[in-house]
Amino acid sequence: MAGQGSTAIRGTRIGSGPMGEEDHGHHAERKAVAYWDAEGNEIVRYYAADVPDEEIPATVDHPQSGLPAGRDRDNPPVPEKLQAYKSHLEYVKERRTDEEAETLLEEALTKLREKRGE
Repeated sequence: MAGQGSTAIRGTRIGSGPMGEEDHGHHAERKAVAYWDAEGNEIVRYYAADVPDEEIPATVDHPQSGLPAGRDRDNPPVPEKLQAYKSHLEYVKERRTDEEAETLLEEALTKLREKRGE
């Protein structure tokens, strides 16, 4: 085990500089953009100051509520209506007509009857 004086750098990063150093590099200019969701919750996102306004997103997802949040506090975006869960049968009905379904069922029953020897 090392002596008592060797613990001076414990917990510091290699190359972090002298203890108590205030300046850790140049900080880029930023602009804060506030967003609000339908529940009135606010979230602030920071963007580089030189980013044009048209490149800043109009909506973001609020991390706590999960709702979309927009820049207009009085008119927040409305959450999209979620589609209900579709069963396997509903997906099949989208792809097949009733006539095709009858034909496929009849073919399957014929194969089954042949397999059983009927």
